[in-house]
Amino acid sequence: MFDEQSWEERYRAHPRMWSGRPNAALVAPVEDLPPGTALDAGCGEGGDALWLAGRGWRVTAMDFATAALERGRERAAALGVADRITWTHADLTRWTPGDDRYDLVSAMFVHLPGASMTSLVPRLADAVAPGGTLVVAGHDRSDEHLAAHRPDVPGMFFTADELAALLDASSWDVVAESRPRPPGGHEPTDLPVHDVVVVARRRG
Repeated sequence: MFDEQSWEERYRAHPRMWSGRPNAALVAPVEDLPPGTALDAGCGEGGDALWLAGRGWRVTAMDFATAALERGRERAAALGVADRITWTHADLTRWTPGDDRYDLVSAMFVHLPGASMTSLVPRLADAVAPGGTLVVAGHDRSDEHLAAHRPDVPGMFFTADELAALLDASSWDVVAESRPRPPGGHEPTDLPVHDVVVVARRRG
């Protein structure tokens, strides 16, 4: 479920996996920010990266599924933003930021089991430049009524407080919340769904 080959097969089995639209959890806190450099971690087919590039950001779009990266690269060329996006093949369970720092780091609905997720968030935070912004969103673990429709994998889902606790409160201004959204997509259409959204700004 979490390995590169499984996701390659999943992408190649469908002509398109996602809507191509940017995630609302990213748009709301970012649309008024001045463009700079951005890391889109777990970019998939690039809906968020393309939206950011269209607004003047220079984006590193990272995923371990080459099929998804290829689709994103094709759409970037068609939209005239290819020069603003670097498509990078990387496995987030092994990735480290090194010396790279970004004005914006985002991870939208990246769900990993247990320690893989709790170690990823601090690494994403390390990649944020002073004064920069981290945005992480995912499916809320508190939606217990959806348990029968989601993989039974310990640590795969989380709450806003659990995510916020992974950041050093002395270095970040953090807003963490659970937001209701209209059901749909991959969730049962007759049940309410909540998204965890954490927006954190690193103090300069």
